[in-house]
Amino acid sequence: MYGSETWRLTENNKRRVEATEMDVLRRSSRISRRERIRNVTIRQQIRLEEPNVKEIEQNQLTWYGHVQRMAEGRLPKITLKWLPKQESTRKTEEKLDGRHKEGHERKKPK
Repeated sequence: MYGSETWRLTENNKRRVEATEMDVLRRSSRISRRERIRNVTIRQQIRLEEPNVKEIEQNQLTWYGHVQRMAEGRLPKITLKWLPKQESTRKTEEKLDGRHKEGHERKKPK
């Protein structure tokens, strides 16, 4: 959970965190997957209400609010607002242009 404020939490990452969390809970409870006990039941037995993903999302919102209150010159705020330049590459220009490197027109297929 350390540094979870800055993780990129995609759906795939959420599933992985939840799977790892349930693996830890099952192992600590000495419950095998073969016993076919539902995750909800295990959470109730342990008295664990919310999954770690909810805590990660809350940490991210807290961090976002903290960064928004920072001064404009602070590195975390600059990094949060950063967008890569949208420079076109030579290949893209060639595709749009219909020209090869040498500047000749492309031959159209027959």
